Amino acid sequence: MYKFLFLIAFCASLSIQGQKNIYESPRFDELSTSHGTLAILPFLTNLDLKNQVSKEDLLLLEEKEGYAVQNALETYFSKRGKKKKLPVEFQNTKNTKAILSQKGITYKNIDVFTMKQLSEMLGVDDIISGTLDLNVLLSKGVSTDFSLTDYFSGNADYGRIGVKISDGDTGKLLWKYEKQINKKTGKNTTDLIDRMMKLAIRKFPYERERKRDRKN
Repeated sequence: MYKFLFLIAFCASLSIQGQKNIYESPRFDELSTSHGTLAILPFLTNLDLKNQVSKEDLLLLEEKEGYAVQNALETYFSKRGKKKKLPVEFQNTKNTKAILSQKGITYKNIDVFTMKQLSEMLGVDDIISGTLDLNVLLSKGVSTDFSLTDYFSGNADYGRIGVKISDGDTGKLLWKYEKQINKKTGKNTTDLIDRMMKLAIRKFPYERERKRDRKN
């Protein structure tokens, strides 16, 4: 019995330690004083599907997952804005995609441009971008049924996500949030982003309370 309880406590501690990590630049207030509009980019995705699909299909699936996160973040901030007004706005992702397309920037080559260059092209103050490492197709939906043995079989872990905000003028990193993705995180991309941001929202740097907390 004691060994069983110890295993539960041990696994829980591993889960807590691995689930999230938040960084905020000490220069955030200085660099973000005049920020008004943020653009959300598709996330750069790495899929490990254990040779289930061809290389060409894998690249297409990675792109699909990356855009799914972009859309999910837009949906989240849209809902958040209806509940509580944030001091910043978010560029419509359709406009973001259209502007990038006009500049000849695609999912395949977006990573060769700096955050400063992308910000200037999009006409925004900040860029929200990130990375996604997955061993499942999260956008299609995944199982959330959980058992203790999943930790030892590896079936509980789906990957990891990293979200970051970069200053448009300097390209410097302002904020970063990393989180492990597992069966408890959500059943699809929208669910993942919703739950993830709810955990991080009190430390999201553009929350009005958060700005007051830093000044106090």
